[in-house]
Amino acid sequence: MTQAFAGYKILVVEDDPNERQAMHKLLSDAGYQVATADSADKAMSYLDEVIDFVISDLQMGDVSGIDLLRHWKVKQPDSMFLVVTGHGDVPSTVRAMKGGAVDFLEKPVSESDLLDAVSRALSRHREINDTRQQAGVLKARLERLTPREREVFALVASGLLNKQVGFELGTTEKTIKVHRARVMEKMEATSLAELVRMAGRLGITAPPLRTP
Repeated sequence: MTQAFAGYKILVVEDDPNERQAMHKLLSDAGYQVATADSADKAMSYLDEVIDFVISDLQMGDVSGIDLLRHWKVKQPDSMFLVVTGHGDVPSTVRAMKGGAVDFLEKPVSESDLLDAVSRALSRHREINDTRQQAGVLKARLERLTPREREVFALVASGLLNKQVGFELGTTEKTIKVHRARVMEKMEATSLAELVRMAGRLGITAPPLRTP
């Protein structure tokens, strides 16, 4: 495990005590925080805690791994969920993947396959969080803009020159230059290309243009 994943918490749900203990040791030795449950019912007691990753067997005595997945995603939709299945569980595995599982492994699971699957899923988890954080930052910057600056932002990002933006908004090119500079400053964009990318991420498009 890389240092980047330090502090991530994994819940192992497995009714076989030997397999549960083996996974606990493997993941703990790799540096993860690990909790275990011997049934889906007991696993649900962890729903009030922040769990980054759940590894669950599909076939268990009380509640199935699919049922656990369904309940878990309602309470903690951002958790990564990996299912472990025996041979012949393809239909169940398909339902689990459609329900939000990020991966599945067939028993017997090798140590390297398990660690690789966890690493892949946590990398995806981090990418999703980073994307959300970036979106939040951009939205916060957008809130700094005045209504007129938002109009300039949309028109400039659509590829119009200052003179054309001025025509669309019924003002002078000089005024647009001032607004554009403020947009660049408030959005913390270092170039027009970066400003265009920001508009794309925020879903900002120009209104219908006037005919010269």
